[in-house]
Amino acid sequence: MIKKLHQMGLRSGHMYTAGAVSIGLSFASWLMSNSLEAKGIDRADRWGIFIGEWAPTFVALGVALRMEETHHDLEESEMKMYDKAERRRADAHAKV
Repeated sequence: MIKKLHQMGLRSGHMYTAGAVSIGLSFASWLMSNSLEAKGIDRADRWGIFIGEWAPTFVALGVALRMEETHHDLEESEMKMYDKAERRRADAHAKV
């Protein structure tokens, strides 16, 4: 699933941003519910907690995507090194 998200163009920075926005929305929803609804602090707390629970998920996805990005970057650099070594071998073989 993480590899597919990475292939779709989703990056770790996007998930970290979503986590930070979720924390802000959690506070905003708590504040709005507390001040605009007459249901009391209990309902405001539920709204804040509901939205605040998204933040750890976004951050965890960000960490997983960061690992995928690192793995992807390593694969690319290994392929470049392999290609250089192959070219050197081919050049050396052609000289013989």
